[in-house]
Amino acid sequence: MSAPNGERFDVVIVGAGVAGALMADTLAAAGKHVLLLEAGADRSLDIGGYQPYVDQYLRAPSGVPNAPYPPNPNAPSANVLDIGNPSTSSYLVQQGNLPFLSDYTRELGGTTLHWQGACPRMVPNDFQLHSVYGQGVDWPIDYAELEPYYEKAEGALGVAADVEDQRILGMTFSDGYEFPMHKMPQSLVDQFFMRTIDGMTVTLDGHDYPVRPISLPQARNSTPNPAYKDKDGRGYKPVSYVGDGDRGLRCQGNSACTPLCPVQAKYNARKTLLKARATAGDRLSIVSQAVASKLLIDSNSKRIEGVRYRTYSDPKKPSPAGEFTARGRIYVIAANAIETARLLLVSGAANRSDQVGRNLMDHPYMYSWGLAPEPVYPYRGPDTTSGLETLRDGGFRAKHASFRMSIANWGWSGSPGADVDQFVAGGLFGRALRDKLHDTCTRHVRFGIMVEQLPDPSNRITINPAYVDAFGIPRPVATYDIAPYSLDGARAAREVAARVFERAGVQDCTEYKARPGFQLVGRDGRTFNLMGAGHIVGTHRMGRTAEDSVVNSSLQTWDHPNLFLAGAGAMVTIGTSNPTLTTAALTLRAAEQVLREL
Repeated sequence: MSAPNGERFDVVIVGAGVAGALMADTLAAAGKHVLLLEAGADRSLDIGGYQPYVDQYLRAPSGVPNAPYPPNPNAPSANVLDIGNPSTSSYLVQQGNLPFLSDYTRELGGTTLHWQGACPRMVPNDFQLHSVYGQGVDWPIDYAELEPYYEKAEGALGVAADVEDQRILGMTFSDGYEFPMHKMPQSLVDQFFMRTIDGMTVTLDGHDYPVRPISLPQARNSTPNPAYKDKDGRGYKPVSYVGDGDRGLRCQGNSACTPLCPVQAKYNARKTLLKARATAGDRLSIVSQAVASKLLIDSNSKRIEGVRYRTYSDPKKPSPAGEFTARGRIYVIAANAIETARLLLVSGAANRSDQVGRNLMDHPYMYSWGLAPEPVYPYRGPDTTSGLETLRDGGFRAKHASFRMSIANWGWSGSPGADVDQFVAGGLFGRALRDKLHDTCTRHVRFGIMVEQLPDPSNRITINPAYVDAFGIPRPVATYDIAPYSLDGARAAREVAARVFERAGVQDCTEYKARPGFQLVGRDGRTFNLMGAGHIVGTHRMGRTAEDSVVNSSLQTWDHPNLFLAGAGAMVTIGTSNPTLTTAALTLRAAEQVLREL
């Protein structure tokens, strides 16, 4: 993983997360010579490169997303423990009405090292939100155009789901299509709600909608589906723990899926990188500890001439080691939406439309929790196996945001430790304490509610030379707020959750108040505890013209014909789906255009 010495590549990719890994794998498999630059620490693609994450997590005082990943002053990233507003001391400078509440990981494998693993597709109306509901903007492509790439992405990530469960809200599948693996077994918590709210409907904006638990597609090793066949007619073989073929072939129900799966039964981009390296050989060069600092632009042709990057020797302390320039025919920036925007802004690149950094989105996320009338036995993994998916689309979107409600398998946030504190403070000890804990904690239920957010040009990432990192590169500055459209969706979602609890006989214990890690947000006399979902979207969106977007539908920049921007930043709207699967599908589609350009 050493720096190349003046070598010229077919493609230079910045970022070794899911987008960079899939792009590198696709291009190298097609015989192209690819250089992959990763800002994170130089870690091997074997047990020795992953086990330290597990060890770090076991020592961490909290289970926040970045807990398993040692701080790296040379390649810092946003961290939920540092989030404040306003704030200039943390890596992500905050200056908006609300803090941007999500973080990411700059490591070999990217944020798939701490993602949830959820892989729902976007629904068809997400791509035509303005045409159908008069909100947001339309994509330059529709669901039908992306459908075959969704199938490729589900094969690449190893998604577990059953097609019949997913035929909702207009989602379609090609004839005979099967997911690589059968859906994850639905938990006892899922089964409780499947039984108690069967046939339930709710009314939103004067129309009735069904409410029913549906299994959640996720990139997690379940039981391989023998009916699945890839493009070469082969079945699916689960990908194991990187470097150990006997571990991680099936989900073990660990309760640490987020931030990391101890046995790697959940997909992470290191698996794709390992496959790419094995099949491509010397056609793929991976250079870690390489922080991209600037894109070099030819003043006449506007083509990218190189990526300047800086290396460091020790990920534990600031340790500049050298500066290099990577050169290729095509360049792909595949960092997350914040880091891609930062690099473009530092370089003065791709911003004829003034859209770089704008339209920053996330899913405002909140909980609703209660006590079931009978034991449902939570506190096992995965963290969610089903959700109330049927309210992701409907006519109500003309007035307020849609939402997804995941059924949590992990009980109440902060429990059972918080329950022990409460019961001991109330004078319970010994057998009485154990009985109280058993009676209470076995009945904990919780919904995780993910609310749609519309693109807003004032929600954005900018740079300011007053705030720089260890290399003197400007840090990202976030300006963020949540509009009434989303807050009204949050209110509707909370009301639905209360009705579902009532129908199921659940004692609603939801109480919103000031809590660490949450933002208390008010709307029309109602308050909500909102946090980020870790779904960072929208800062270099695609479009039909160079005047209102940064890239075309193939993720090729309008301003620089040999520059592509992969990653969730290209997404036009966020809908209610976790963005990783859509990011993967868009990347695989863009890879075809890169090959055509080459």
